Amino acid sequence: MHINIKSFAEQKNISQHFIFTTEKDWKELGATYRKSTGDQFTGKKGETFITVNQDDVKFFIGLGDDPKDFDIQETAAKFSWNFRKKIKPQTTNLICMNSMGENLKPILTGLYLGTYEYPFESKHPFFTEGFELIAETDAGALEAVAFEAKALCEGEFACREWLNKPQNHQKVHHLTKFLSETSEKYGFKKSVFNREECEKLGLGAFLSVNQGSAQDCAFTIMEYNCGNLEAKTVGLVGKCVLFDTGGISIKSSDNLHYMKSDMGGATAVIGAMITAAERKLPVNIIAVLPITDNAVSASAYVPSDVVRAYNGKTIEVINTDAEGRMTLADGLSYLADNYKTDIMIDLATLTGSSVRMFGGTCGALFTNDQALGNQLQAVGDRSNQRLWNMPMWDIWNEDFKSDVADFKNISLKPVGDCIVAAKFLEQFIGGHPRWAHLDIAGVAFGPVPYAKEKAATGYGVQLLINFMENMN
Repeated sequence: MHINIKSFAEQKNISQHFIFTTEKDWKELGATYRKSTGDQFTGKKGETFITVNQDDVKFFIGLGDDPKDFDIQETAAKFSWNFRKKIKPQTTNLICMNSMGENLKPILTGLYLGTYEYPFESKHPFFTEGFELIAETDAGALEAVAFEAKALCEGEFACREWLNKPQNHQKVHHLTKFLSETSEKYGFKKSVFNREECEKLGLGAFLSVNQGSAQDCAFTIMEYNCGNLEAKTVGLVGKCVLFDTGGISIKSSDNLHYMKSDMGGATAVIGAMITAAERKLPVNIIAVLPITDNAVSASAYVPSDVVRAYNGKTIEVINTDAEGRMTLADGLSYLADNYKTDIMIDLATLTGSSVRMFGGTCGALFTNDQALGNQLQAVGDRSNQRLWNMPMWDIWNEDFKSDVADFKNISLKPVGDCIVAAKFLEQFIGGHPRWAHLDIAGVAFGPVPYAKEKAATGYGVQLLINFMENMN
């Protein structure tokens, strides 16, 4: 994709204008424009008013009262999507009353994030030959902002695209091919272990989920090296269950078609790696993606099975629909055992418990390091990809003790499953002192402007990028 924006070097005959304004700026600076808008526009958030005068079209977009950057980005994205059929592919004046330099980045980012639809084919007028944005800002600043916005869109669109794909276009070989192409494009080091290789490695928890599948698994590691010897290394593990039937503990048919979204943790990781590589972030990333589906078959794992995980711990399977924590257990322990990382974060569409607790408001955050948790919460607040810190008390360990193994994969109590899942995963981090688990089941897939039903939100990409840009 390409973002075509230039500095306002000289007066041009421009007949299309995007005018972004807060309520305060409109009251103070909008006198000239009010001659044509009257009292029909006030600058409230999401308010859009169009004036047409011969060949001149002005779109007035309200940003509300004292908007945060994420408010501005969201408003710009909604405008871009809602008015895509009215915007003409021509030179367009981009104006933000009284604060263009300050608000340019969230405006431009939002405008281009709002071009997404599934499948993404660059159909929006912004990608049409002849469209360019003109802004009264230094050319160097414009170039930098356009570069960052493009990088984010590349990553977030990849995240959305793979989460939106139908299940029959989301098979192991499809994703593996994409990851190979992506690794080649960005210079990632990539390793993939199939079923036979996973057996030799002892990835028993992951393989227990895969054993009922007609597809071979792909336990995948991708490494981004920034080339800076002083750079910190972040380990990311993304739950990558391509479709979750629930296995033998089969799910209800209600909304079962949404279970193609059970790879939301992995798509967030993939998107973040793409954006990090595009922006050349000064951080190293080790990404582990345990790729499989959770199928029902004669060979599928069943409740009461006992399997041995990569770190040697045994797990009694109580519910085969608690498959995500099985795959993550081996992903985390493999990462901890084979790589040195400063920070370890896993992301997963893991539990209905977190959805019932938070809905689509935020993800559930669990960590063994409060400073890390505070950093993640802070960047979540800035990006509006929010997280809420949950307890990690050891009393929850009692709920998944087993009579026949080290652990059960789920508690038999009807409460607190997202906490039990986090405490279960903690047993597989190899004592890593800075680990966080993000349960994003309620926020990775939900209501979006571009789809009639639930679809990919892109949650996690901006969160991870903002975190890695500012971590300490």
